[in-house]
Amino acid sequence: MENPKGQHINVQLGEKEAEGIYSNLVLISHSSAEFVLDFTRMVPGVPKTRVYARIIMAPQHAKSLVRALKDNVEKFEKEFGEIKGAEKEAPRNFGFQPGPDSKKE
Repeated sequence: MENPKGQHINVQLGEKEAEGIYSNLVLISHSSAEFVLDFTRMVPGVPKTRVYARIIMAPQHAKSLVRALKDNVEKFEKEFGEIKGAEKEAPRNFGFQPGPDSKKE
């Protein structure tokens, strides 16, 4: 990996981190000082979930992440084709039906 000055950065990846964490939902909040990204996953029929990873970053780093994601999505779509279904806002139930024990709002 290279940083903006062209110097290489040695990034170590631990065995546990190399396994990764699957997430199909990211809850994002922010203050004037930081962005908080809570990575979770929704499972059909289960009305609640938990946060599997929380990433906290400065606004400047959040903006850099947005640019990097945009660049990588463009590269992905150039190689594999357009990602379908991401244009519209996700419904509040995130595509899952509430379980039989969930409370009605």
